[in-house]
Order: sequence, then C-alpha cells, then structure tokens
Amino acid sequence: MKKADTLVTKVLPVLDMGCAICAHHVENAVKSLPGIQCAAVHFATQSLNVSFYRDAVSLPKIQQAVRNAGYDLLLDEESSDGIPDEESNQHDPSLKRKTIGAWILCFPLILLGTFFQSASYVNWTMMLLTIGVILLSGRSFYINGFRNLFRRQPNMDTLVAISTSIAFLFSLFNTLYPEFWIHRGITPHVYYEAAGIIIAFVLLGKLIEEKARQETTFAIHGLLGLQPRMALRIKEGKEEKVPISLLQIGDLIPIHPDERIPVDGIVTEGSSSVDESMISGESSPTGKTKGDKVLAGTINQKGTFILSVTQTGKETVLAHMVRMIREAQGSKAPVQRIVDKISSIFVPVLLGLALITFLC
Repeated sequence: MKKADTLVTKVLPVLDMGCAICAHHVENAVKSLPGIQCAAVHFATQSLNVSFYRDAVSLPKIQQAVRNAGYDLLLDEESSDGIPDEESNQHDPSLKRKTIGAWILCFPLILLGTFFQSASYVNWTMMLLTIGVILLSGRSFYINGFRNLFRRQPNMDTLVAISTSIAFLFSLFNTLYPEFWIHRGITPHVYYEAAGIIIAFVLLGKLIEEKARQETTFAIHGLLGLQPRMALRIKEGKEEKVPISLLQIGDLIPIHPDERIPVDGIVTEGSSSVDESMISGESSPTGKTKGDKVLAGTINQKGTFILSVTQTGKETVLAHMVRMIREAQGSKAPVQRIVDKISSIFVPVLLGLALITFLC
C-alpha cells in the first residue's frame, strides 16, 4: 500500500472524444492501470479527473493508456502561473463550417424528397447532394466510427456511420438498378434525405455542445484574467517590472491606486481599501493596513501600500478557486455514472437489434 502523501490528483484535458461513450472508454482505460485510486472522465468539459499514486504510475503511462484506447491526453494543462494552456481548450474550428454546409445541402435534399419524388431526375440529384454532405461534412463520422468498430469500442459515431452508410448504399442500389424491385412488384424507394439529415442533426448537436464547452472555458479564463501577468518588485531599493512567475515568497511589491494585486501577500507598509468583490462577493471595499492579508486578483483603490509575497502561482487563493472549479467539472454525480454505464452498452445493443431485424 502506498503512502497517503504520494497520492496526486490531476485534471487533464482529453482530446478526440466524440460522445459520452468515448469518455467511458477513456475512463476504463485509465482505471485499468495499477496505482489509480479513482478516475472520472467528463465529456462536457473534455477532461480527466484522476487520483493516482505517483510511485506506482506516472502521467506518461496514463497518457499512453489513453492513446492506446484511441484518444489523447494533454499533460501540461497548466502553465507555471496556474493558467491553463491554450492548447488544452482547443476545439474543432471547422465544426461550424461543416454544420452550415450540411444544412445548406440538406434543405434542397428535403424539398426534393418531399415534393418532387416522381421527377425523373430527383434520385440522381439527391444522390449528388448526399455525397456532398458525406464527403464535406460527415467524413469524420466514418473515420472515427469504423475505426472504433474495428477496435470493438463502438460509439455514437459508429451508429451514425453505419446507419447513414446503409441508407445511402441501399438508395444507390435502387437508383442504379430500380428494375430489380420493379420486376418484383416493389417500388424502389430511396432514403438519401435520411442519411443527410442524420449527419446534419448530429453535427448541430456537436456544435451546441462545443458552444457550451467554450462558455465554460471563457468563464474560467475570465476568472484567471483577474490575475495580472506582470508586477513591480522592489529590489535593492528600486522598482523593476517582472513576470509574476519570477516572484518569490518574501519579495516586496508596491501596489499603486487602481492596480490589480498580482499575488497573495501581507501588507507591510501603507494602507488602502481593496475591492474584493470578485473573490468574496462583498461589494464594499475592505480596508487594509499593516499586517492584513490581500489576495491575487483583487483591485486596490486609492491608497498605496507595499505587500510581502506569501503565495505565488498555483498556491494563490485565486488559483485554488480555479482548480476547485475544474475538479468539480471533472467529477460525476452518481446518476451520471449510471448513465455512463448504460451508454457503454447502448451502441452494441442497438447494433444487435438492427442485425436481428435484418435477419428476420
């Protein structure tokens, strides 16, 4: 049994997840490693909340396990000053373009399939429009979906890929060889619009999810933006401007009127009032005199004082608040864990039912 002081908790960004089932696969891959106390993957925030014993497993091993499952994990989720790396918040810049393109092609597809089914040219036109939707907007569904199917880890992309492929191929057969059904007294229907609409709606759902994730990211960055990147430091009786990452405990920092306080510290000289509303919610400024504590991100009012640094970087109260928010986002409620277990068997059950229906 490892000692309690070797237990490490991290919140790390996960890449390439397309649905909650993907999150379940990543979570299982991490839990299978020795030395993992607990792991939770949150699809909404694209993050892994993991607690592990550093003597038994390392971050690179966790990353490799995630990669072996078909996804990726970013290890340097925070810079030295506690601000998340921009790469950890990356998103697909083409998603909006794909969604708009899919719907532009789907509108005429719907009109043709609804009002002009009897026209001689309609099947060929719908086929070309559907090919456009598949190649321009839905290509990632087929790449990810069939790749996960071959790995025996089917997800929602697999359902989209299989369903739209069958609808398109069946419609293509009926377009090329309609006499096969006509000779048997059956009308050769086509389902091009179904394939296109499925891709368009799923893309729209992904775009909405992406917007929600961006709003969460912007909120965290807004909180982190309260902390300035540069600060004045008194050294050998002179003031010098340095990055806050270079500040050390015990450094003396002059705080002038209307300046945002860069780090946690204690007032050693002077007095002022400080607006702490962004931290405490208190709207009235708080008076600060010698010996009082001030926090990073708060705003000095009219007075000038000198503070002695007590906490920097990830140890400030502001950084702790951000870390708690990120950990809370990465945690799961009991009901969500039940949903994840159901989602892990959802796709295989649907595929099995579809195969039984086809055979019957």
